[in-house]
Amino acid sequence: MKQKRVAKLSRFSEVQTAWLFMAPGLILLALFTFWPIIYSVPLAFTNYSVIGETKFVGFENFKRAFSDVNFIASVKNSLFYMIIVPFIQIISILMAILVNRKIAGIKFFRAAFYIPVVTSMVAVSIIWGWLMSSNGVLNYILLSIGIINEKISWLSDKDTALWAVMFITLWKGLGYYMMIYLAGLQAVPTDCIEAAKIDGASNFQVIRKITIPLLKPYVFFCTLISLMSAIRVFDEVFVLTSGGPGNATLTSSLYIYEQGFEVFEFGYSSALGLIISFIIMFFSIFIFLFNKKGGVNPY
Repeated sequence: MKQKRVAKLSRFSEVQTAWLFMAPGLILLALFTFWPIIYSVPLAFTNYSVIGETKFVGFENFKRAFSDVNFIASVKNSLFYMIIVPFIQIISILMAILVNRKIAGIKFFRAAFYIPVVTSMVAVSIIWGWLMSSNGVLNYILLSIGIINEKISWLSDKDTALWAVMFITLWKGLGYYMMIYLAGLQAVPTDCIEAAKIDGASNFQVIRKITIPLLKPYVFFCTLISLMSAIRVFDEVFVLTSGGPGNATLTSSLYIYEQGFEVFEFGYSSALGLIISFIIMFFSIFIFLFNKKGGVNPY
């Protein structure tokens, strides 16, 4: 009886210690993540703008959003941005397969591919801004090999600006998803692969029939977070184009930021944020349902 009481007190002490260590992180998370999210919901139904009296306006902010040409343009750009999601997943898987080999110097290549991930997006954006300028290296190379006949203002032309920013997002994100898929590949049982090869399966058949199906949980996770990141893209657009030329690269996150911290219409900005949250929730549910029904075909 006494031993049970001592064991119970020991478990209680361990739980208290765990909560004690988690408390600082949970407090910061509550203050800077959960509280702003909760507070934005009632704020979306007001005309709060720091200056002036705050009044309850009902659904006026939402009605205004659906007739706001700039907001609609920003949502279209954000949805168009999702095009990079399948590309980033396919290329990341191929890169992970490439660096999963046991060859000399492979750790160097893994680190090299991962360097863009740990580099600041602001620094990456500035460097790519130089490379993509009219007199930049990219135009020089393309002109030298004859792909283009004249210089292109990649970030100033409304036909190329969004594609250019999307390419930068793709380039920076590949290393992150590659490492997740690499972890998944190294968890694949080697006996399955060896058995398939003994039965005469080619490398391509092993990848298609064994490796890819076993990566299904990783594909689901990476697709979900990359889709949410694509809709919420902000840093590279803010640094490189500020939404221009015109509204060519105006994304929903950037427009919400402008309405909140440049125009100071926090009520309207909160309403826009809620609308975007519902859009993200819609696509997330779709991916969950797709994954539940099978997603990648089992072997």
